[in-house]
Amino acid sequence: MTVNVYHCLIELRTEARALSFAHATGLWLDHLTRHDLVSGWRLMRRKFGLASGRHTDFVLEIEIKGLAALDDAFTALAEADADAVELYEKMHAMIATVEIGLYRPYPDPAQRERIALI
Repeated sequence: MTVNVYHCLIELRTEARALSFAHATGLWLDHLTRHDLVSGWRLMRRKFGLASGRHTDFVLEIEIKGLAALDDAFTALAEADADAVELYEKMHAMIATVEIGLYRPYPDPAQRERIALI
């Protein structure tokens, strides 16, 4: 099974605390993991402020089993109950900026670059 990685580059709001953000992120993503919406995740923080260019303070990688699973996750999030919304909002309120990308292992057996509808 190929796992896709939803890659997030995150900067926190000035007033946000890193440990509070890490805790809130853990609660939110553990919730998603328990509901089988993501297959794994990890949060990393820049070490010693060492970075160049657009590297942010935090990198969050969320493992998704495939595009169908990603679609299922977005559908479930749109229909979230009050508890899930509260977990998400606690984490999201601390974020100033986020840039995302969706990655997959490469090369992969399907070589999707060759596949087109037209």
